[in-house]
Amino acid sequence: MSNFTAAEIAYFATQRLGRLATVNASGEPHVVPVSFRYNAELDTIDIGGHGIGKSKKYRDAGRQGKAAFVVDDVQPPWKPRGIEVRGTAEVHTTGGQEINANFDPELIRIYPKRIIGWGIDSDTAFQSNSRTVER
Repeated sequence: MSNFTAAEIAYFATQRLGRLATVNASGEPHVVPVSFRYNAELDTIDIGGHGIGKSKKYRDAGRQGKAAFVVDDVQPPWKPRGIEVRGTAEVHTTGGQEINANFDPELIRIYPKRIIGWGIDSDTAFQSNSRTVER
């Protein structure tokens, strides 16, 4: 059973771009736009791209083992919706091409610990659905 709701999983499938936040060894934050996919087999967020294995985000995720990910949008006339995932980050040397055949083989995998969704499981955009989950 997934830690994400059916509506959240469906929402992930409609989105192509999210933002990944990591921290370096000094605790300085770094946020970048990234491509991703929801991995139903592992119930994770998998992040890949071009040159990801040589990137700061890849090094930081591997060093710290923590990351946050956000995907959001706004539906007319003004209905913000999105999902924030905070969790354990792992770096892998293979699997990136499962996200997109043109991507490099490396990927960052986020196992959720905290999920916050808004405007997805209810008609109220300003009411969040937040929960802590177990791996």
